[in-house]
Amino acid sequence: MDKTLDFQDLFEGFQSTPYLWKGSTVYHLKQYSPEPTLNQFPIENESKKLRLGKWVENFVAYQLKHQNGIKLLEENLQIKDNKITIGELDLLFLQNEKPIHLEIVYKFYLYDSKQNDVNSLNNWVGPNRSDALVYKLKKLKEKQLPLLYHPKTKDVLEHYPFHINAIIQNVCFKAQLFLPYKNQNINVAPLNSDCVVGWYLNAKNIDELKDFQFYIPKKLEWLSLPKTSVNWLEFEDAKSDIETYIKDQRSPLCWIKRNNELQKCFITWW
Repeated sequence: MDKTLDFQDLFEGFQSTPYLWKGSTVYHLKQYSPEPTLNQFPIENESKKLRLGKWVENFVAYQLKHQNGIKLLEENLQIKDNKITIGELDLLFLQNEKPIHLEIVYKFYLYDSKQNDVNSLNNWVGPNRSDALVYKLKKLKEKQLPLLYHPKTKDVLEHYPFHINAIIQNVCFKAQLFLPYKNQNINVAPLNSDCVVGWYLNAKNIDELKDFQFYIPKKLEWLSLPKTSVNWLEFEDAKSDIETYIKDQRSPLCWIKRNNELQKCFITWW
């Protein structure tokens, strides 16, 4: 574990992130909203090295453990067929005795205006122009949620006193959205406009930001809200570091500061 990270900051950043849509307006996937908790998130294992998505799953489980009427049954339940893992159920729990299967997602999406697609959902891509929103929605709909009904899953869950068909399936899908630089008037519906937290700029145009100081957060810090108490880089130093990312076709997230005003943006290679 990187001890320079403040995991309470990460947890609070996660809790403050809005849900990518409300209700079941996208792909008929119904959002489940765990109640935020004021409890400090405990770091039980100093050696834990988990990717961002796994920390988010831990955060949701922690929220649920502090929610009345909730009993956690399974976390990250691997489903195997002849010793080969065919998938995983993120969380299975009881809420007031009703079983719920919850799939957890936390993403960063940029609105790619080059797509010019009639379906606006197709315009949302990951920072490296991969990991598209529509791909993830289809994966949830066609693979991750149907895993509950796989014969091997039924075998694993057969000791519970409820039938598979009684299990309610929901998602907890949070995201941060970024619009093109100086083009903030895009209608993001049916997505939640509260998820728009910044913008992105192609690396070729980075000199437009020459009056800003920069901080390039580590991947886990992408969850955090920008703060002033970090080691800020002057523009030329940041530009040099960013060029290293761009050569590897990686788009870094940056916090930028001018006159003590903080913003969040991606500098893209594409």
